[in-house]
Amino acid sequence: MIKHFCLIFCLLTSALLSAQSAIVPQPANVTYGNRYFDITASEIQSSSPQDLSFEINYLRLALKSKAQQSGTTDFRVDPLSIPIQFDLFNPDTLLPEGWYSLQTTDKQVRILATSKIGIFYGIQSLLQLSVWRTDKRLVVQEASINGDFPKFAWRGMHLDVSRHFFPVEFIKRYIDMLALHKMNVFHWHLTDDQGWRIEIKQFTKLTEIGGWRNSSMVGHYSEHRYDSLRYGGFYTQAEIYEVVQYASQRNITIVPEIEMPGHAMAALAAYPQFSCTGGPFTVPGKWGVFDDVFCPKEETFLFLEQVLDEVCRLFPGKFIHIGGDECPKTRWKTCKNCQKRIQDENLKDEHELQSYFIQRIEKYLNSKGRQIIGWDEILEGGLAPKAAVMSWRGTEGGIEAARLKHPVVMTPGTHCYFDHYQGNPRQETIAIGGFTPLEKVYQFDPIPADLSIEERKYILGAQANVWTEYIPNEEHVEYMALPRMAAMAEVLWSYPEKRDYADFFRRIEWLQNSYDEAGYNYSRSFLRPQITTFSKNGELWMLLDPPSPDKQLNYRILQADLSILLPAQEGKGEIPISIQQVPQERMTIEAWIAGDETKTVVGYMPLFISRATAKAVELKTQPSKHYPGSGSGTLTDGVSATLPRINSEWLGWSGDDVEMTVDLGVKTKISEVSIGQLVDHMNWIYEPSEWKISVSEDGLNYQTVATQLSPKSTLRKVHFKFIGKNARYIRIEAKNPGKIPDGKAGAGESSWMMFDEIYVK
Repeated sequence: MIKHFCLIFCLLTSALLSAQSAIVPQPANVTYGNRYFDITASEIQSSSPQDLSFEINYLRLALKSKAQQSGTTDFRVDPLSIPIQFDLFNPDTLLPEGWYSLQTTDKQVRILATSKIGIFYGIQSLLQLSVWRTDKRLVVQEASINGDFPKFAWRGMHLDVSRHFFPVEFIKRYIDMLALHKMNVFHWHLTDDQGWRIEIKQFTKLTEIGGWRNSSMVGHYSEHRYDSLRYGGFYTQAEIYEVVQYASQRNITIVPEIEMPGHAMAALAAYPQFSCTGGPFTVPGKWGVFDDVFCPKEETFLFLEQVLDEVCRLFPGKFIHIGGDECPKTRWKTCKNCQKRIQDENLKDEHELQSYFIQRIEKYLNSKGRQIIGWDEILEGGLAPKAAVMSWRGTEGGIEAARLKHPVVMTPGTHCYFDHYQGNPRQETIAIGGFTPLEKVYQFDPIPADLSIEERKYILGAQANVWTEYIPNEEHVEYMALPRMAAMAEVLWSYPEKRDYADFFRRIEWLQNSYDEAGYNYSRSFLRPQITTFSKNGELWMLLDPPSPDKQLNYRILQADLSILLPAQEGKGEIPISIQQVPQERMTIEAWIAGDETKTVVGYMPLFISRATAKAVELKTQPSKHYPGSGSGTLTDGVSATLPRINSEWLGWSGDDVEMTVDLGVKTKISEVSIGQLVDHMNWIYEPSEWKISVSEDGLNYQTVATQLSPKSTLRKVHFKFIGKNARYIRIEAKNPGKIPDGKAGAGESSWMMFDEIYVK
């Protein structure tokens, strides 16, 4: 009778659940059944001689949390609930670390593993397979995972707590996010110019002074706006010990980062004697890179060694991250101590001095049984003998290090920087720039194709980075990390042949249940259609790209006053846009997933239509390969580029003069020309030193009509007004201002010029 009741319950439950559950990251070998089994009050058992009390209690608390988040305040005892069994075994053959299997049947839920790590990963899969129903029952889907294990040993997430500080409870919550996704490394960025966040008992000023700043940047860097609020905080050693233990129980190793020799302003504000000039300094509220760095003199090394002694006592992991990135050599070039060190050590230049600095620190940490890891700048001047490299400026640094037989963690900004936009910047809160949507993260392969089989062995894995200049609070961290963390987790856990974005997209839709149960503030930008425009045969077209290939889209076009130019209709792919009806007008494209009548997530693209829209542009000098936009058509695609910078929306030239010629197709009377420009001196991007606007009816004979900007010109857009002229061709010439002057970021380097949309009235 009991068996019949259970079977009926399972079948009814199956009918009531409308979506199949799914696991992220994708298991190596999994099959799903159609039945669901009640585990509301299951007894959790273990036959292992090892102590699995933490794992048992962890699962109990997780199930209770699921109940509370779904509005259930109690567990209903039911003798029909099936038991959950944990078993450990010693295999005859060596299995990968973290290996486990999971079986859910009407008799038992069983997790079998070779270690406690595998049991923990099996628990994460079980939690994703389970769901609370409206009748206060917890059910788990029938499934069989016949051996699941990770591909990479380093599956990491980073969090910067220097620019913005987050309390211990949130750090634990962040670690729980990693555990949900079976990540195993937490890179804790504890020190930087804008704040020192770790208590060092021998040097209390590091937190008393270096842990606080008197202002912070507001808005984007290019705006140069600041508040006047005292800001800061730090973690006591007791708190750090607590976090390390918390992470360890969840099979996550914490890698602390103590920045050196650059990004040291917070430390130098507290102890200016370890600089080249002696200070005084204040903790900056400005983001970016600063010239004042640690001076490589003996007292500095003694100071850093004493700091690292305390760091090593707190963090038992193998690796200590020492930064090593973005270290200006400005002070070193004029410092007597630095120049004497170069001479005494027979070094070639300041780059080799940085290598000397890193190698001194490495030798000391090696003596403590630790290994350094640093950003790929530590390759400059010669790599320390045993150093591991974290490759962030692309994959080239990682390739070089792997060929030198050094351990590598891949984290290129193109795919792994989660402070970048993940959706249309016009619909997102401010970010540092860049564009790294969910699908792009999922496409990442940590192993470069041009490495040999032997060299590939040195790729430990990869990680995603969350830098917090523009992420001021906990909810925003979650929004930027999720669900992109899920994509990175699958890249690092699953084998490439098992990965399929359409299937992943379906599973992410299910994973939202877990996010909702935990109360995570995850982004839904991945559900938003992508809209791009381009010209073809002198006409403007749009490309509607659904969030997943199997999704259909609806779209409509609105005019500037929000009246409907084109009513809602279904379509995706390449679609022509009629702009003849609204010359010199603004309009907006909206798109959403078909069937979503409430338009929960809408993608939109504002267009700025002028006489130049969709017209051909000839470039005398081609833009840099780093900023090619989508070709010359970027200048007349109707889209005004966003700030902060999204590289695909801008054309950029380094050191070159620029000449752009627009062909209007027919002779037209014009009186105004505008062009979007980007000026950001911190990033070496400058306004032209000279402008010239010329027009022609035949493309051969040109007449200059403007060289001076109109009064309404800004650093974002420049305008030229002149007496009306008949013209078919418009030539815009911009003279590069030359080398960047002393005292500016990138001094001595070629200045950049960057442009986007051309408007003609």
